[in-house]
Amino acid sequence: MSNSRVPLTIVSFNPYVNNAVDYLNAGTPKTYVRFGVTENEMTLLNGIVTQWNPLYALYSDKEKTRTSLVVAQLQDLMEEFNDLNQSNRLLDRIASSADVTIEDLKTFNIKVPSSKRSIGVQPIQVGVDVSIQLLGGGSITFKCREEGSSSASIIDGADSIQFAYMVGTTPPESVDAVGIILGITTRATFTLALGTGASTKYLYIYFRWYNAKHPELAGPWSRVVSTVIV
Repeated sequence: MSNSRVPLTIVSFNPYVNNAVDYLNAGTPKTYVRFGVTENEMTLLNGIVTQWNPLYALYSDKEKTRTSLVVAQLQDLMEEFNDLNQSNRLLDRIASSADVTIEDLKTFNIKVPSSKRSIGVQPIQVGVDVSIQLLGGGSITFKCREEGSSSASIIDGADSIQFAYMVGTTPPESVDAVGIILGITTRATFTLALGTGASTKYLYIYFRWYNAKHPELAGPWSRVVSTVIV
């Protein structure tokens, strides 16, 4: 595989490797599962980032802590990443995945095929209407539907529902607040199990219609929904 997808300098490789590994680890289920990346491969990738970040912090201080040894160790980790990518064809597998999206390709610096540059479909415009059932023991069931509909179902143009939530006592300012947890479900009715330790706290949660193959078409986030956890 061509190394043109992977940055060749330490400074440019730093955001690339962090963003790529964070992206693979995100979601429910994890994004790496969608690409067929194995648990063992993720362990190796996570290990590279775990070693990389403290070394890069040293490298960033050119006057005090950047040494030839730190540079050599970072270069070794870059080589380790490239060797893993080439031997296991990680980026090639992502590029050829039937489920790959434009966002996926951009994250891994994979050239977007011309057939994917223009989808010709407008983003979802409608919001998610939700009803809540408290089950006890920290579990909550949600029934999602199109606004104005009487039955729970995934709307046309979406294949799932993305949700973002936080447990606590202070509402988040937005869906991008620090500490927000993202998840995806393909079921219009689903249960979130938060555990008995969350009882008496509040759940703050947002919803939007989502298309896993074309996330750029996702609908608008709902206003935050809050409920006490029992």
